Amino acid sequence: MENYPTQELLALRFLQYEVEGRLAYITLNRPAKRNALSADVVTELKQAFETAEADDDVKVIILRASGDVFCAGADIKYLQELQANTYQENLADSTHLMQLFHQINTLKKVVIGQVQGHALAGGCGLAALCDFTFAVPEAKFGFTEVKIGFLPAIVSVFLVRRLGETRAKQLLLSGDIFTAQQALDYGLITFLVEQDELTEAVRDYALRLVRENSANSMEMTKELLAHLPALSLEEGLRYAAQRNADARATDDYRRGIAAFLNKEKIDW
Repeated sequence: MENYPTQELLALRFLQYEVEGRLAYITLNRPAKRNALSADVVTELKQAFETAEADDDVKVIILRASGDVFCAGADIKYLQELQANTYQENLADSTHLMQLFHQINTLKKVVIGQVQGHALAGGCGLAALCDFTFAVPEAKFGFTEVKIGFLPAIVSVFLVRRLGETRAKQLLLSGDIFTAQQALDYGLITFLVEQDELTEAVRDYALRLVRENSANSMEMTKELLAHLPALSLEEGLRYAAQRNADARATDDYRRGIAAFLNKEKIDW
């Protein structure tokens, strides 16, 4: 374990970071503040994701939270302080959050969200941006920014692409809070799991990805999916064909095909 970045080396105040069995755990750790987001929290999240991405011993990243709430969105005190900012200062702060969301969306490694409680506003955005999201049935979700005169600007870019304009309008314009079952039905999350089974279910799923899937193939697939929405049908098909050809030149492809033909179990 001495080769892994430690909590102290990362100098984290609002998160916990640990690595175990090729899994990196990034834990929001402000339970008294309902794990609310601020510029400092966003900075630490960016740092933790960058660290996990650069660690060759990490294959899957799990984003989770301590306490009863996954993330209640932006810290209200912090939002209050932003009122004194200039336009340029507010733009810099918004860009800071945009960079985090883009980082998660384009990260080379798979990110699994472990949502043990309510995920609202920016917290709902965090949960939705993960590649897979497990949530408990009791969790509530919602993009509630319009209720306080704000707007869910950055997450809207991702939601329109993932859910379509009609569903995105419903969720973002209403500001309604909805159940975990509705979040599952909308395609916002991936799995519903009982509270006492959540940690084990996430870990088992992550370890299955570690054991059964090529890291290079998952990285290339994530890259493919991140690029496709910006391309026309013809451009997307050409890009997909190029990536297909690129994959055939990789060591993982050769190893995988050889193992399949020889009926051998491959250790990824």
